[in-house]
Amino acid sequence: MSTDPADPPRLARTGRLVPEGLDEAMVRAVVETFYARARADDVIGPVFNSKIAPDAWPAHLDTITDFWASMLLGAARYGGRPMPKHLAMPELTDAHFSRWLKLFAETVLELCPPGAAALFIDRAERIGNNFRMGLALRRGETDPQLTYLRALDS
Repeated sequence: MSTDPADPPRLARTGRLVPEGLDEAMVRAVVETFYARARADDVIGPVFNSKIAPDAWPAHLDTITDFWASMLLGAARYGGRPMPKHLAMPELTDAHFSRWLKLFAETVLELCPPGAAALFIDRAERIGNNFRMGLALRRGETDPQLTYLRALDS
C-alpha cells in the first residue's frame, strides 16, 4: 500500500484500509482489461480459453470481479472456492503463474494509482503462490521447495 501522503488509504466499512481511488469501478476495469489480455496471451490464453466457453465469459468476469471486490474492498459477495478448480488443471506450470503475475502487474500498473496497484499485486502474488503450493502438494511433492514468484520479476 502506498505511504505517499498524497495517496492516503481510507477505512472501508469493513475496517479494511483501502488505497485512494480503489473502488468497484476500478476493480471491474482491472478484471475486464486483464482477462481480455489474458485470453489473447500466447502462454495463458490457451488455458483460459480451454476451460471457459466464450459465452460463459460475462458471468465468469462477474464472479472474478466479486472475488477481487471481496478481497480488496470487503464486499463479501464471493463465496466460491478457486483452489479446487485450479487443482483440477494438471497442465498448469510455473510458466503459467509467472506469466499471469507479469501480465496482471502490467495491467494494474497501467490502470491504478500506485497504492491500489501495490495492493492488487501483493494479493495476486499471494494467490498465485498459494495455488502453486497447492498444485505441488496435489502432485505428490511432499517437500516442495518453491521460489516465491514476484509479479515484477516474472
